Amino acid sequence: MSVLVDFSIFPTDKGESVSEYVSKVIEHIKETGYDYQLTAMGTLIETETIEEATSLINQSYKILEPYSARVYSSIKMDIRKGKENRLEQKTASIENKIGDVNE
Repeated sequence: MSVLVDFSIFPTDKGESVSEYVSKVIEHIKETGYDYQLTAMGTLIETETIEEATSLINQSYKILEPYSARVYSSIKMDIRKGKENRLEQKTASIENKIGDVNE
């Protein structure tokens, strides 16, 4: 199974820039070994189970909880049985049709 998660999480009471706090979450995601892609508006992660995905989201909240009275999160999931490595395959599918999308 492949669970693609597109999520953002950040404290709402830390002013205009929250990169100091978001970087703590990204560092944790990096340490987990899951495939991920950081984007300007959130992070894409691929896990094998829904439980892994929700656990990672919960861990991300726990990282921010000590720093903020309020944490905002937006989460989307695409769950597909019998597939893997979709984080790369979905982008490659488009690039096969139109070329490099990051030029």
